[in-house]
Amino acid sequence: MSVKIRLQRHGKKQRPFYWIVAADARAKRDGRFLEKLGTYNPNTNPATIELNLDQAVQWLHNGAQPTETARAILSYKGALLKHHLDGGIRKGALTQEQADAKLAAWIEDKAGKVDAKKEGLSKVQIDAKAKALKAEKVANEKRINAAAEALKAAEAPEVVEEEVVEEVAEVTVEETPVAEVAAEEVVEVAVEETPVVEAATEEAPAAEENNESTEA
Repeated sequence: MSVKIRLQRHGKKQRPFYWIVAADARAKRDGRFLEKLGTYNPNTNPATIELNLDQAVQWLHNGAQPTETARAILSYKGALLKHHLDGGIRKGALTQEQADAKLAAWIEDKAGKVDAKKEGLSKVQIDAKAKALKAEKVANEKRINAAAEALKAAEAPEVVEEEVVEEVAEVTVEETPVAEVAAEEVVEVAVEETPVVEAATEEAPAAEENNESTEA
């Protein structure tokens, strides 16, 4: 029976989560498997990988063939290196202590690189967050200034209208006495002209009396 070490998909839509399994090569991708070796979560940065190193190496010793993605994961976790070192022990090229020391040094170096990557990502995230906060603060200040200017612009016409109303009122108050004076002058002229009419009326009967005397 041909055995493959491959990924079996789980998780939600657009949020995949994989099991690392040893399965019959003839089985479906997400079908039955022989043994679960670990998990792979690509949704984190860096990706989270949990692997039973000894069991994965044992399946490699038994001839299991990893898929391309599974091989990259096994290499990342040191399973391929351990498989290679165990082969050297079997051939007598290395002792168990030497192989263990090399594997421990490699794992320590790999852990340092992963930690450095995490720190770099954390710093980038912190910088990005600081920039986002700064940009949001600037945007808020612009909105506040724009609102203040709009409020001033809305209040300005009201002030102008109030000033115009006050000026019109003042002009009306100033023009009122002039109209009153003109009315008084018209009344006085009418009073002065009235006796002349009366005098003319009185002279008219006198003239008629003179005419009658003459005729007689």
